[in-house]
Amino acid sequence: MQFIRITKEFKFEMAHALSGHDGPCRHIHGHSYELFVTIKGQPLNDPSSPKNGMVMDFGDLKKIVKSAIIDRFDHALVLNSRYKSNFCETDNDLFAKVIWVDFQPSSENLLIYFAETLKPLLPATVRLHSLKLRETVTSFAEWYANDND
Repeated sequence: MQFIRITKEFKFEMAHALSGHDGPCRHIHGHSYELFVTIKGQPLNDPSSPKNGMVMDFGDLKKIVKSAIIDRFDHALVLNSRYKSNFCETDNDLFAKVIWVDFQPSSENLLIYFAETLKPLLPATVRLHSLKLRETVTSFAEWYANDND
């Protein structure tokens, strides 16, 4: 049996600020992110299964990633919790979707967080192979499982 990689692409809008950054990214700003999730496994060889010939149904992968990452981060403001005391709390709906994380919310760190979130949610028959997070049309970060084993 051969190993195959399949990739599902997701798009979401998110704002963040990189506290302490020496450029304009220290200010709240947003991106139209593209997340590519690649898993690796062997195609199912069971003619009686509706998933025969698949590493994983793209729809099943979509459900996992959407519920664990996309629904949570889409149209959210992500900030480092280290700076929570400097944040102006308000009852305004403008700040209804703020996510506080324990790291600088750079693309690189978001990928590490996404990988750790997704790995335990995947079926035992597949393995998270890589993640790619495109922040702009010319900039992206990548995470590979074999670099982190």
